[in-house]
Amino acid sequence: MIKTIEQAYQFVKKVKVCTIFSSDKVEHASLWEHVDLPEKQPGEKGWGKKMTAVWTWKNQLPAQYPNEIFYGKINGGFAVLMDMDYMASHHFPRAYKDIQTQDGLAQHIYSKVVTEPWDTTSLRKATMQEVGCTKSQFDTALKNLQVTMNIARLNDPQIERDTWVAFKELYLNIWKQCVNDDI
Repeated sequence: MIKTIEQAYQFVKKVKVCTIFSSDKVEHASLWEHVDLPEKQPGEKGWGKKMTAVWTWKNQLPAQYPNEIFYGKINGGFAVLMDMDYMASHHFPRAYKDIQTQDGLAQHIYSKVVTEPWDTTSLRKATMQEVGCTKSQFDTALKNLQVTMNIARLNDPQIERDTWVAFKELYLNIWKQCVNDDI
């Protein structure tokens, strides 16, 4: 059972892919079900030790080990931590979909992210004003851009909000191995 971030790191390296929280809709193990810390107790303020650890580690692991741990989304929109070698050799080649095959809203969001990093809140607000989409439509498009490996979360421990960049900006070597385009 996992009690430290180092043990969480070893867990991700061992299982190759794990969801952040458990779900019977995926075959992957979850970090949540393997963390051995107390859940929130009655009367306790905040999230409790287990939730705080899992939520923190999902960001810390890829920031602390950027060449070894990947954070992303898989089909169904499930957040995962993934061994980087596994992501590059197995997941990316299967999951990647060219941005031109995505809907107009996803392409609009991508056109913003490919120009400069955007945090989710600012990107959502700007996109909703520019194209008149709903929050739900935006969230779905953002999730699909992650699932199709077009965008990735920036792994900067100094940034507190989820901030998005083009996948190929963050992982150019993986991109070049799998995608045949003129960069």
